[in-house]
Amino acid sequence: MVGTGIFTTSGFIIEELGDPQTMLLCWLVGGIFALCGALCYGELGAMFPMAGGEYVFLRESFGKGMGFLSGWVSLIVGFSAPIAAASIAFATYLFRSFSLPLGPEMTFPFLGVNIVAISPQSVVAIGVIIIFSLVHYHSLLMGSRVQNALTTLKVGIVVVFVVAGLFLGHGSAGNFSGGLDMRSVFQDKFAISLIFVSFAYSGWNAAAYLGAEIKRPGRNIPLSLFTGTLTVMCLYLLLNVVYIYALPAKEMSGVLEVGAESAASLFGDHVSQYFAGAIAIGLLSVLSAMIMTGPRVYYAMSRDGVFFELFGKVNGLRNTPAYAILLQAGIAIVMVLTASFDRLLIYIGFTLSLCAMFTVVGMILLRIRQPALTRNYKAVGYPVTPFLFVIGNLWIIYISIKSRPVTSMIGLATIGLGLLAYLYFDKGEKQRNDA
Repeated sequence: MVGTGIFTTSGFIIEELGDPQTMLLCWLVGGIFALCGALCYGELGAMFPMAGGEYVFLRESFGKGMGFLSGWVSLIVGFSAPIAAASIAFATYLFRSFSLPLGPEMTFPFLGVNIVAISPQSVVAIGVIIIFSLVHYHSLLMGSRVQNALTTLKVGIVVVFVVAGLFLGHGSAGNFSGGLDMRSVFQDKFAISLIFVSFAYSGWNAAAYLGAEIKRPGRNIPLSLFTGTLTVMCLYLLLNVVYIYALPAKEMSGVLEVGAESAASLFGDHVSQYFAGAIAIGLLSVLSAMIMTGPRVYYAMSRDGVFFELFGKVNGLRNTPAYAILLQAGIAIVMVLTASFDRLLIYIGFTLSLCAMFTVVGMILLRIRQPALTRNYKAVGYPVTPFLFVIGNLWIIYISIKSRPVTSMIGLATIGLGLLAYLYFDKGEKQRNDA
């Protein structure tokens, strides 16, 4: 969870809201939504401890068609797009750490629109996607060791930065002034900011995707989802307190590398370069986690006969879903070349909110339709927690369509393409069954 979003989105959020206290409230509200979702996903993960996560949950509650759409969204939006975003953020922080200019950008227009853009930053982003895809292709053992090491380093960076920033940094408590206007919570800009926040919290459901590989899933899936999300919510609030302590709202507004800017203000440019490098290394953890988790979804879809058979094959020597890993890497590389960072975040946040909302609605339907199903864990706070999660995501979806119609339409078009793809695969499966 901790990675691209928390180190890149606060500048965009303060640009929308203008007030630091409202920004902190936005991160708190987003964390509460994620906690509600984690509690609900815990029930589903304990009921269906299989590889595939939302694909499995929606398949069981709505049928194979909805499950396929979830898997399709995971392929394009849930994993490939965040991999692209993480790689762009990594390259940005890496260039910052070496004081390198982002360099000239070559664009390739089509019908008067710049479709593809290549820069030194995008070349580095593509390179790191390829490297980590090869790492996870090699073996699960190597991939998990790299992942654990990077995650430990990343959390250490966050804790050190929070403690050093608050107790040793040269910031100003006056940056928190301005007062909290609760009326702003019900405005469009707050909901837009929640899209950025929801992207930063994305990953709270990742343990559910590895259900078949988790020991004692009825206990450990809900526990990991809840404790992980709660821990990250606390870290995010503390990090944003440090950002505000370091930078006035005007200086933070619209800045992508907000972590490095905060470090420069707190400790000086010399130290900020080292911190930017540390964040860049920490972002590799996010990249690695997405590359490791995503192919399990496409594998599950292929094994169910609703995706190309090739992506359900496991490399005999490496015992990894090699073709699924390569497919995901290819889509992520295309996104690096064709999408701007902030539009990528809106696209991800809107589409994933839609998918997660239907997953929680499915949990409610399963409670009604199949009360006899074994539930080793039941969502705490039911029905309040699923209600809050569904209402919150409906609000985000509505505001996204209203204020960012083009990006939202691209998200809906992605789902529409998924429907066409499902009809194709479903027809092929029926023909095979008839034969």
